Amino acid sequence: MTSPTIISVQDVSKRFVLHKDKSVKERLLNFSRSRAHREDFWALRNIDLEIPTGTTVGLVGHNGSGKSTLLKAIGGIIEPTEGVVRRRGRMAALLELGAGFHPDLTGRENVYLNAALLGLKKGETDRHFDAIVAFSGIEEFIDTQVKFYSSGMYVRLAFAVAVHVDPDIVLVDEVLAVGDEPFQRKCMDKIAEFQSEGRTIVLVSHSSEQVGRLCDRVIVMDSGVMRFDGDPADGIRILRDGYEAESRLHTGAEGALDSPLRIAGVHAAANQLDIGADLNVDVTVEIQSPRPRWGVGLSIENTVGLRLYSMTTFPFDVTLPHTEGTHTVQLNLPDLRLGAGKYIVNVGIGDDSGHTFDRRANAASFDVFSRGDGDGIIGVRPTISLEKGR
Repeated sequence: MTSPTIISVQDVSKRFVLHKDKSVKERLLNFSRSRAHREDFWALRNIDLEIPTGTTVGLVGHNGSGKSTLLKAIGGIIEPTEGVVRRRGRMAALLELGAGFHPDLTGRENVYLNAALLGLKKGETDRHFDAIVAFSGIEEFIDTQVKFYSSGMYVRLAFAVAVHVDPDIVLVDEVLAVGDEPFQRKCMDKIAEFQSEGRTIVLVSHSSEQVGRLCDRVIVMDSGVMRFDGDPADGIRILRDGYEAESRLHTGAEGALDSPLRIAGVHAAANQLDIGADLNVDVTVEIQSPRPRWGVGLSIENTVGLRLYSMTTFPFDVTLPHTEGTHTVQLNLPDLRLGAGKYIVNVGIGDDSGHTFDRRANAASFDVFSRGDGDGIIGVRPTISLEKGR
């Protein structure tokens, strides 16, 4: 049985007008020719999206891709130029925390003010007040004017109010990293609590690890257009491939034909491993112009971009070839104790000064299989015994 739709985005586009005038004076002087000094910028183009109740959706993309604009359109903070957005239920938007706080009011007064703006009645705020203050962790300053708060205290109180409005929909834009580490854990626990309660969450984050851990669906935005909508691991891989392509465009490092050394191929001996098996990777390097002190680097990541291991050949007592031609460097990682799942191998070559000649993201991949004796990033073969009772 499919869950009912709680957010519907139908053919939504958003246009902003960019003025080329450098000052208000120039805009007034050029008023009669204003169209020649303005440019339309479409932040969103023809977005169609249905979000069922109880799902957690991640919006990802590079800066300027339109993900935050889409989130604000979903939240009703901005109106689309074309199309329509429909929502059901109470919403908490954790976008610009503290919007609506008045610096001359105390923390206590601002809790009631901000809660009212988020849709809570005074009686509801009374009921949640102690929990809000306890969550924020600033009890001793609650009757102090917020203009005397540090930025961390300000954001903590605003976050505490937002997560206690009993929302059906939670919109989050890069605010899960507020405060110190204990408070961040508290925020993540609250999001996990929302998920267990079946609330709908839409979040924007640049953290692949965070998106992969929280989301059951990922939407990749690029230049205002949805490029992908589906499984988080696939979405993060597509996003990372885009970052790599952009990096190659600017650096020309990967696959450059005029590079003195380039990677001609990468081969993993097996694409299916058991926990504790060896991983053997062959890196074929083409030397067009010999360079001294070059080496090979390798890293292993999971599908959400969390780096689990990295190494280079520089610390090892090995002399790599310095003659023109094609050479293969064999890397062996014995007794690899990774948990069940899919893993990505990235490879690069460079010199000991840090200069990169070539690199291959997603150069190879492999799967680790478990016998059903545990889950996680590390692979463990547990044993269980019983102590006889007396």
